[in-house]
Amino acid sequence: MDNRIGVVAIIVENEASVQIVNSILSNYSELVVGRMGVPYKEKKVKVISIIVDGTTDKIGAMTGKLGRLDGVSVKSALTKK
Repeated sequence: MDNRIGVVAIIVENEASVQIVNSILSNYSELVVGRMGVPYKEKKVKVISIIVDGTTDKIGAMTGKLGRLDGVSVKSALTKK
């Protein structure tokens, strides 16, 4: 299976989920090319954008775990080939 390059956007609204998000991202660190996190204090959310390089299966497994967390929204966009 070929690797794809893409971006994953994560919005964390539940403070209790922050450590779990970081743990999941650490477990999938081989996919992460770059990461930027911005705490938006006025709105009480954290916004994380990640550049990824991996198979659709691995990227999907990571985003699936993140998306099942309470107060966490995830969207991804990947190259077609």
